Amino acid sequence: MNNIRRAIFSTWYVLFVFTVCTLGINHVVNAQFGQQTQWSVDGRAIITLEQDEIIEASVINPQQHTVLASKAALTPADGTAPLAVRRFSLSQDRNNILISTNTMRVWRYDTRGDYWVYNRRANTLKQVGTRFPSSSLMYAKLSPDGSKVAYVSDHNLYVEDLDSGTVTALTQDGTDRIIHGTFDWAYEEEFGCRDGFRWSPDGRKIAFWTIDARTIRNFLLINNTDSAYSYTIPVEYPKVGETPSGAFISVVDIANERIVKMSIPGDPVQHYLPRMEWAANGDQLIIQQLDRKQQESNVYLANVVDGQCTRIYQETDEAWIDVKGRWNDDDPAGWEWIDGGKAFIWVSEKDGWRHLYRIDRQGNEKLLTPGDYDVINIARIDEAKGYVYFSASPENATQRYLYRVALAGGTAERITPEGQEGTHDYTISPNGMIALHQYSSHTAISRGHVVSLPDHKTYVDGQYHEVPAEERRVEFFKVTTTDGIEMDGWMVKPTAFDPSKKYPVVFYVYGEPAGQTVVDSYGTSANRLYQGDMAGDGYLYISVENRGTPAPKGRAWRKAIYKNIGILNVRDQAMAAREILNWPFVDSTRVAVWGWSGGGSSTLNLLFQYPEIYQTGIAIAAVGNQLMYDNIYQERYMGIPQEDRKPFVEGSPVTHARHLRGHLLYIHGTGDDNVHYQNAELLINELISYNKQFSLMAYPNRSHSISEGEGTSHHLSTLYTNFLRQHCPPGGR
Repeated sequence: MNNIRRAIFSTWYVLFVFTVCTLGINHVVNAQFGQQTQWSVDGRAIITLEQDEIIEASVINPQQHTVLASKAALTPADGTAPLAVRRFSLSQDRNNILISTNTMRVWRYDTRGDYWVYNRRANTLKQVGTRFPSSSLMYAKLSPDGSKVAYVSDHNLYVEDLDSGTVTALTQDGTDRIIHGTFDWAYEEEFGCRDGFRWSPDGRKIAFWTIDARTIRNFLLINNTDSAYSYTIPVEYPKVGETPSGAFISVVDIANERIVKMSIPGDPVQHYLPRMEWAANGDQLIIQQLDRKQQESNVYLANVVDGQCTRIYQETDEAWIDVKGRWNDDDPAGWEWIDGGKAFIWVSEKDGWRHLYRIDRQGNEKLLTPGDYDVINIARIDEAKGYVYFSASPENATQRYLYRVALAGGTAERITPEGQEGTHDYTISPNGMIALHQYSSHTAISRGHVVSLPDHKTYVDGQYHEVPAEERRVEFFKVTTTDGIEMDGWMVKPTAFDPSKKYPVVFYVYGEPAGQTVVDSYGTSANRLYQGDMAGDGYLYISVENRGTPAPKGRAWRKAIYKNIGILNVRDQAMAAREILNWPFVDSTRVAVWGWSGGGSSTLNLLFQYPEIYQTGIAIAAVGNQLMYDNIYQERYMGIPQEDRKPFVEGSPVTHARHLRGHLLYIHGTGDDNVHYQNAELLINELISYNKQFSLMAYPNRSHSISEGEGTSHHLSTLYTNFLRQHCPPGGR
């Protein structure tokens, strides 16, 4: 559920697009937001796509650039059009460039496609995997020496020699249920696991995951529109309470194709393996294992010759333990080695805050970031100078700044200059001396800057846009509920605000552990579904942040929601709304709430559980019954239903549907592989049984994002706007 939810929260990124005036600024903008950018090894240049060519440009002198692969070089010999490059990577010697093109979507991402290799020295362009169907290769990666490429096709792992073209099948029993080198639906959605294999540092072996999903039942999506007879689309989907897929890790020797399975302790079906990397050498793997409840984390070193595993670190939590993807943009890959592989940096909330620790190969640990604050994410480890850079915001959970701390531990030093309140993002060079910097707040957005570290001097100025003073509508506030909970919030008042009048209020809600709504960033208060100007039409638009969201407010704040989804978060929202309705300019007879996915679930629960507060609700792609969602997400935050079913029932909208008094618009895509349309039908049945009248819009074959098909987005926006205006009329009274 994390990926789509995060995309919904990040829509502000596309609300403002700069007119790029110079080549240099464009490089930096691409580096910050594009998927096609890599740092040069020395950290002085970035390698990116520019006008369909792959170029290397100095970040300090952006006009100095070299074309690594021209449009002509990326044109196949048969004279067809130049490759439309989707992604690329370079070999360590920078001679071979691996190019992904002709990509196709697999559930959430365009992870299947064709791959080509451009050899710069020989000036040749060659497609790999030609024996396989078009657009069927996944996660291709060059070997460390650039002589081979490994990839997945049809659930098996292959390696291809670039000189001879010889293709070797490293696994041969792959099916839609025995999955080698990649993952099943639930691992991808909830752990961020997609690319499931790793080259050894010497290029002689490949470590890979195998997912055994043979016990996982298919959930059948039904397509009623694309043929005279309906057909089903199967999704291997483990519902909460159902036994998970088994996960295994093996190492294959490229030379002799011998496979050694790692002997990881514990039942593979009752544990997860969300992280694995080579242990800074070619002899060992390092593996993180979680138990099914995700309350116990074990870290093992595995001998790749005999598969024997030694546990070096263990951690427990009464709620759950997050994996790296939670603070690394949904990407669990990589391991933060230091001291030549003798130790690594680890993130834990064990002392009540998300902190950095140094852990050696014997499991000895040292706290690096003492203090009552959370590390939001690791930006870069600059071992040469003895520092680790990270994001944090000790005083304001809606903001983010760059800090650093010595690798020996100590007091964190703020690097972001004072006076730039808001959200700061940095992409730091491998040498730790240069960073691409973006600054965003509710009053301004500034990106494309190149700064030096740690002094933060500007090498290259970027683009800057400031919201004119007369258009600065967003106000941040705090509200304390009757339960004594202080919550952050933002509000946009009507354009022609008159404090003597009362205005309708529209609450935007999410409320679950996958994302924040109250962040100090550009466009944070934008409503992409409303046609027109909400403030101009006379609405108050408000969002408040309840306990359980991933705000940097400490472990207790985030994990208060354990076994409380649909209960505690909903009460926090309602109690905050009750306080807000006491404000003199708020019309308590015109109160609306809306949300998507988890926000849709919160909307339903607010409308049903607190009908005296909310009169109108628009719920999109909601989980109507928590027992219908996937096991990794739901069991992480709610436990296992066979052990305690009560919180699942109490927190589900279907349980409270009989209390509906107001106006409900429920929206769902019938092709939603994430939150199944089944949730809508269960909710519909419950509402019908109590003769509760409501409005429904089902979008045929649309996924969780409800974005597919001509006219869909416009139709959804029109529907949303008309319903809101009809049942929660705008304007002061």
